[in-house]
Amino acid sequence: MPRYFFKYFTERLVRQGLTQSLFNPCLFMTSSMIVIIYVDDILIYGKSVNEIDDFIQRMKTEDVALNKEGTAEGYLGVDIQRDGKQVTFTQVGLTKRIIDALGLNSKLSTAVATPADKAALGRDLDGQPASGNVNYASVIGMLLYLGHSRPDIAFATHQCARYTFAPKQSHEDALKRIGRYLKGTLENGLILNPSDELKIDCYPDADFAGLWNRDEKQDPHCVRSRTGYVICLSDCPVLWISKLQTEIALSTMEAEYVALSASCRDLFPLIDVTKEICSAFSLILPDKTNMHITIHEDNVGTLILGQLEPRRMTPRSKHYAVKYHWFREHLIPRKITLVKIATNEQLGDIFTKGLNRIAFQRLRKMLMGW
Repeated sequence: MPRYFFKYFTERLVRQGLTQSLFNPCLFMTSSMIVIIYVDDILIYGKSVNEIDDFIQRMKTEDVALNKEGTAEGYLGVDIQRDGKQVTFTQVGLTKRIIDALGLNSKLSTAVATPADKAALGRDLDGQPASGNVNYASVIGMLLYLGHSRPDIAFATHQCARYTFAPKQSHEDALKRIGRYLKGTLENGLILNPSDELKIDCYPDADFAGLWNRDEKQDPHCVRSRTGYVICLSDCPVLWISKLQTEIALSTMEAEYVALSASCRDLFPLIDVTKEICSAFSLILPDKTNMHITIHEDNVGTLILGQLEPRRMTPRSKHYAVKYHWFREHLIPRKITLVKIATNEQLGDIFTKGLNRIAFQRLRKMLMGW
């Protein structure tokens, strides 16, 4: 959407009594309706169909032509199925396109239980070039979009995406492994079954120097750790990340601490938006909160360091970059609890490394509901 049109549209939404979010310029609210702008599409959530229809008619009087295209099911290629309060997101059509693009339609292409091998995917400088039978970049793009409903492939997709511009045969094989995994889970997607409790849970994790001994030891990229985290609202995953850290960590604790700090960059804005929406709908008071916010950490050293007073350091952490300590002074004012969690219960682990079948399927069940 061009900037001038966004401004034009925003002015008319405000004139109709909607309040623009302080934290997301594309979000508008009243006490009974939410309007979200995405490029040239608009999603409208209201307490009744009549209220939505009335809003559309009022916008037409503002010289804004809105074409009603139906409900949110199928929006942006994501199929939404509702069963009571349970909501399921799937992208079966896109998944089939990925399988076709990888040439895995044959019955000889058997399914696998996990999307990534346990061994990290390195640069493989001496490996054979990719066959060229697969449009590597195109498949990566489709997989990234499929990630909207399939967080279980986030790690596998990201480690393949690193080699988009010069893929080797090993990278193409890893890409096909994701396709074989999708072939065996074609009809599955993300199942949201919200709890009745208003809460936000963050699960940050890290894999320390996961590419060590997989790449040339003199290559600084091979010792970068990987950050992975997922943030859940009322037990529903709403945001997840898998990416390499920009700086080299010297220990597991440092890698975990960097992941914790990075997760807070997404956690805090999400808290603010959630409180803003709850306030608009009178679910909580603007100056108070009955929302429980918890960060689940499985590294004891990181847990202790994260709870120290903002200006305190330890001998092993005094070299950490200042930018990673910023979140500590926000924990108490925001009433965020930092708690210890068992490693086998850490949801962020699925975003940091390739897991064996048992561990992967256990975390997938916790994350996606199947």
